[in-house]
Amino acid sequence: MDINELVSLPAQTSIVPNALLRDYTTFQLGGACPALIDCPDADALASAAQCLVAEGVEFMVIGQGSNLLVSDKGLDLVVLRYCTEDPAAEFDGLRVRVSGSTLFDDLARLAIEQGVGDLSFCSGIPGTVGGAIAGNAGAFGRQIGDVVESVDLLAPDGSRHEVQGAELGFEYRSSVLKQTGAVVLNAVLKLETCDIETMTAERERIMELRRTKHPNWRASPCAGSVFRNVEPTSAADRRQAAGWFLEEAGAKNFHVGGARLFEKHANIIVADPEATAQDVFALTEKMIAAVRERFGFELEREIKLLGEF
Repeated sequence: MDINELVSLPAQTSIVPNALLRDYTTFQLGGACPALIDCPDADALASAAQCLVAEGVEFMVIGQGSNLLVSDKGLDLVVLRYCTEDPAAEFDGLRVRVSGSTLFDDLARLAIEQGVGDLSFCSGIPGTVGGAIAGNAGAFGRQIGDVVESVDLLAPDGSRHEVQGAELGFEYRSSVLKQTGAVVLNAVLKLETCDIETMTAERERIMELRRTKHPNWRASPCAGSVFRNVEPTSAADRRQAAGWFLEEAGAKNFHVGGARLFEKHANIIVADPEATAQDVFALTEKMIAAVRERFGFELEREIKLLGEF
């Protein structure tokens, strides 16, 4: 089917036929999809999804692609992209209505500039607000789910629903959205007042900490933490950090093809220029096996695998 024949697609969308998905993920890996449709706002995304549902065209929605590993073989479906570098956020007292397409780090910066909410922990975390809410992103013992009041959701069938934050079942790096497949179009966050000078300094401290301990994905393609930290109630209740178990299992110097462990963090994989998605997948399997052999339990991937491996 020629995607350009779908005359009911919103005029404000742009279509990239045979799009290379490596150009739309922070791992910078992966094959092509039949078409990628860039959706600049919530109405455009919802209308595009409804059009594809009506035509029986299989699709999925991505944001910045900061936690995705796409197969070298690509995907046999249409990809709707909901990500913008022009933040869309409206502040009203201690509440902010923010587009799910807004970059997470931009939200942190804007909130501090407005003197509301200590969202400094979001600083430097890649991805969109929508993706962050779906995965309950966080750092330093805090998580975005704590401040979500309500969300405007796009269901897989193209319908829209408003849901209260309390209904999203937030857990460590998870929410019910991971099971339902619904996408956050917009969100309302309830924040608190903060001191701009103090929070600006805290944001700068966190950004510097990330620069020293994490790779810049633009120069060293990666997708952040590969594995979820280990639950304290598991057999590995001595510590939670997945990186610690990987180091103890001797994985720090592992590499497969062009995929290797980041020298400063054993739970981050960097894709060198010659790397393939299959290299990264094989390296994750090697890491899982090392921890299984040393500690007797299975690490759980935090990155999402798309396509055939």
